[in-house]
Amino acid sequence: MLKQRVITAVVLLAVLLPALFAPMAWPFAVLTLVMIGAAGWEWARLNGVAGGGAVSLGLALAGACALALWTGWAASAPHLAWWLATLVWVLGGMWALRVGPTGWPVLSKVLRCALGLVALWTAWLALANAKSTGVNAILSIFCLVWAADIAAYFGGRTFGKRKLAPAISPGKSWEGVWSGMAGALALAVAWLAIDRSFAVDSMSLYSMLRDRLGTIGLVAGTVFLAAMSVVGDLVESLAKRSAGAKDSSQLLPGHGGVLDRIDALLPVFPLALALTSL
Repeated sequence: MLKQRVITAVVLLAVLLPALFAPMAWPFAVLTLVMIGAAGWEWARLNGVAGGGAVSLGLALAGACALALWTGWAASAPHLAWWLATLVWVLGGMWALRVGPTGWPVLSKVLRCALGLVALWTAWLALANAKSTGVNAILSIFCLVWAADIAAYFGGRTFGKRKLAPAISPGKSWEGVWSGMAGALALAVAWLAIDRSFAVDSMSLYSMLRDRLGTIGLVAGTVFLAAMSVVGDLVESLAKRSAGAKDSSQLLPGHGGVLDRIDALLPVFPLALALTSL
């Protein structure tokens, strides 16, 4: 299993890194478009859409992303898209976590699929826009999620006592959440120093938050985004538990599905762009 995970990770990096660092924005946009389409197929299957129906929804999502790319939204999307995503994630996420796996199927299959596809579409749009802004900008958002996840893991293992959402993800604790927020703030401080000391191609998320919202806004925004990364993870776990699935699919050998790898990123990217649009 470990060998399989490593091989898959190496292949993914070999494909993603050239697209991420390419001087043009479209290779990364096209590559992530394919991945988001696959995630749409996974989401449909987790919510009771089988066979050709799930494939059709995945293709429709990829088509909606392609349309945004063709119209130029992948480089400069309306800010309304970020606030739509904020509304869906904050209100929808709160409701989903409150009702838990047993309450999730109360929503109609159509509404569950629609909410997921909207969240995936705005996440892809935000990814593409962040890449168009610059490598420093997009990497700073990626690394916020990764830093929060790593800090939450070790903080939860070391200090974790109070369960966060035992019915959804028994391994998560409140102490892990606080540790994740602290890790994200530590990263923000370090990244601001990098922005000041080195020539970068664009402002990072942290520089944009500080310049537009001040130090308090930087701290509040970073903590909020770290918290929303946990919400993204929990919402996907909720859908899997409701469907009785361990992974979203087996598209990525040793890693599960695409959703399993990007769940925490989905709310953070559009919400980060919403905050920096203020």
